[in-house]
Amino acid sequence: MTTIKQEDFVSSIADAFQYISYYHPVDYIKALHAAYLKEESPAAKDAMAQILINSRMAAEGHRPICQDTGIAIAFIRVGMDVRWDARLSLEQMVNEGVGRAYSDVDNPLRGSMLADPDGKRTNTGNNTPGVTHVELVPGDKVEVIVAAKGGGSENKSKFAMLLPSDNIVEWVLQQVPTMGADWCPPGLLSLGIGGSPEKAMLIAKWGMMEPFNMHQLQARGPANRAEELRLEIFEKVNALGIGAQGLGGLSTVLDVKVNDFPTHAASKPVALLPNCAATRHLHFTLDGSGPARLDPPSLEDWPKLALDFKSSRRVNLDGITKAEIASWKSGETLLLSGKILTGRDAAHKRLTEMIARGEKLPVDFTNRFIYYVGPVNAVRDEAVGPAGPTTASRMDRFTRTMLEKTGLIGMIGKSERKDVAIEAIKDNKAVYCIAVGGAAYLVSKAIKSSKLLAFGELGMEAIYEFDVKDMPVTVAVDPQGDSVHKSGPKIWQAKIGKIPVVSA
Repeated sequence: MTTIKQEDFVSSIADAFQYISYYHPVDYIKALHAAYLKEESPAAKDAMAQILINSRMAAEGHRPICQDTGIAIAFIRVGMDVRWDARLSLEQMVNEGVGRAYSDVDNPLRGSMLADPDGKRTNTGNNTPGVTHVELVPGDKVEVIVAAKGGGSENKSKFAMLLPSDNIVEWVLQQVPTMGADWCPPGLLSLGIGGSPEKAMLIAKWGMMEPFNMHQLQARGPANRAEELRLEIFEKVNALGIGAQGLGGLSTVLDVKVNDFPTHAASKPVALLPNCAATRHLHFTLDGSGPARLDPPSLEDWPKLALDFKSSRRVNLDGITKAEIASWKSGETLLLSGKILTGRDAAHKRLTEMIARGEKLPVDFTNRFIYYVGPVNAVRDEAVGPAGPTTASRMDRFTRTMLEKTGLIGMIGKSERKDVAIEAIKDNKAVYCIAVGGAAYLVSKAIKSSKLLAFGELGMEAIYEFDVKDMPVTVAVDPQGDSVHKSGPKIWQAKIGKIPVVSA
């Protein structure tokens, strides 16, 4: 009989969530580096370099890999011979650990959990509650997997009740292009097949915690149907040419996981979950001897890379005009310096409501750029904490109003814009640029100062002014309305030549 003390469990949970905020699993780093070495698309290769460099910086600085420090998830297998020396329930102990981790003074993590999700949407402050799954198993130990899942990848989850005769690979190939680049590829796709709807989703999420081992599977060949699917989906998804950050390239996924469960004769439930470039999870076991010992990886596991911006256009945003941005082309890399504004969904909603009421705006947007970001709180001498871009398509519904009513001329975010935003950008001769999702700590080092301008009560959603120096971005939609997220994948899909390119 093993006794697990409450404090040992809680502190282990807290330490684990701190650990995964700044350490990638080493198997992911090795898989990404291997893909980087093979990548032929310059834009995708540069994006992967930024992700790898950011990962090493986060590991060295013990600061978050991504500004979206995720929803806290815990899978717990409790041995039936375990006793607890605890006053809290298991779920309460998990939440106590999550709250400690996200409130750590040396490495505060962003609280993203909102209570009353279809009402007031009030931030809980410390990222609680986590999502806890518990299983009772034989044995006298407690096995724990913790994961931090960001909104970008979680929001791209897919589920379908397929007919028994439907082809799963065809369904996956239909779904992946609709996911866009919001899930920050290259990452992992995990499928759960069978069971009931919730079982399919659950085993798909379990699969995300498995090691990256596609290279080994390719070398030995498949041993069952699930492994056959892994190999086929891996090859065909990469043949879509989506590439890192959706820029077009050879590597969209680094691995594919498939887990199944028996299902009803009339059914074939299928869940498809992506894991982004900020893959963050950790396994540990408690045996009653004390809290978990979490050994840090060696920095030698990270490749030593340097960014090359020799061919990038340097841009001073202070005093910039539409005439200057008119020559920018989609796919071009820029180094931005000067002052930029920030603002996300909540700020945009409030601004457009003020415009509709004819009210004066608190900030002058004339000839300015806005960065879609919700940074981590700063510590020590940081101007801001890790400050990577957020999904830009969430701002699409506000874009025409912002461009036509405020004088705004440029936007910076993550991944693609939908047609409604692209048309607004083209009509107003504006521009949309992307920073690399999964490179939050690296991007933040270009921010030299931060000043609150408006809507302070919105926290990370407030409007700030950042002073940036050589902030790396790529032109994603140019003033002519050309989108690199539309052209890049088609170019590379054609170059790969395994899947026919279909013109819209």
